[in-house]
Amino acid sequence: MYQTPCFSRFAQFRVFCTFTLLAVVFAGAGASAVSAQSLNWEGQDGIFVTPLAYTVPGTHGGFGAPAVAYHYVNAGEVLGGFHQVSISEGIFDRVEIGYTRNFHQDGSTPVLSTLWSNGFNVFHGKVNALREARGWRPAISAGFVARTQVRNVGGVLQNKDTSNADFYLVATKTSMAIRHLPLVFNFGFKVTNASLLGIAGNAPAYQGRLFGAFAFALRGPGRSTILLGSEVLQQPRSIEGLPGAVIPTTITYAVRFVPGGALPLHGWGVESPKLTIDLGVLQAAGNIAPGVNLQARHQFALGISYGF
Repeated sequence: MYQTPCFSRFAQFRVFCTFTLLAVVFAGAGASAVSAQSLNWEGQDGIFVTPLAYTVPGTHGGFGAPAVAYHYVNAGEVLGGFHQVSISEGIFDRVEIGYTRNFHQDGSTPVLSTLWSNGFNVFHGKVNALREARGWRPAISAGFVARTQVRNVGGVLQNKDTSNADFYLVATKTSMAIRHLPLVFNFGFKVTNASLLGIAGNAPAYQGRLFGAFAFALRGPGRSTILLGSEVLQQPRSIEGLPGAVIPTTITYAVRFVPGGALPLHGWGVESPKLTIDLGVLQAAGNIAPGVNLQARHQFALGISYGF
């Protein structure tokens, strides 16, 4: 077992995955029609660990009301736990900016657990370049993520703060081709020098990585909507400071509950309050090198988002 609240490394992984699925489905009916806000692990309108092409709603004249979120991942005895607190803002219904603070809860495994520090900062921005339209035209957006004060793995070994970043393009489409069964498709490409979204520190160099997700929505009790999905996020294979370590692709499985309803099943924008609750399972990393097992497979993740 691991120690009390302090916050850890691969937990972020789990949370990422879980929320990614949920957010994808939830956000998916077109930027102009969506009023609900579902934030992912790093505070983006997204699923759990990947962003969607949709943005947090703004107004035609400028800033909209903010969206806030809390995410938690129990990453196991090596990595510990990860807590994420986010706030994001939409501007002109086209732009999204936000900030997330990562907090780490120490693991309890001698030597390995000491490679993770107290947490780091995450700043993000996204611009919607093409709105979703009827037929099969998806929404397309470009964005970035910048992380500072990263002291995980390589930073601990070098005794200094480091930084890393992502630059990405993403396309998202919500299809109503099957009556009463909204389907959400999400696909993107990013260039990054972060290992596991900064949870495992930095990669040795910038690399191109793919990500994607699929989800569908069902009616729940009362007015609620239940979203089921999964997402895949390729990771840079190497970790700076740990030669020989190999990081696998991150996979998530998630369920999102929208108490007020937030998909065309009930009509967009009818949710009140704008609340989503995410539960999921994250497959992050196990044996990454001979004798090195991070024990971060099949980990529990929780997320709560609220849009004002």
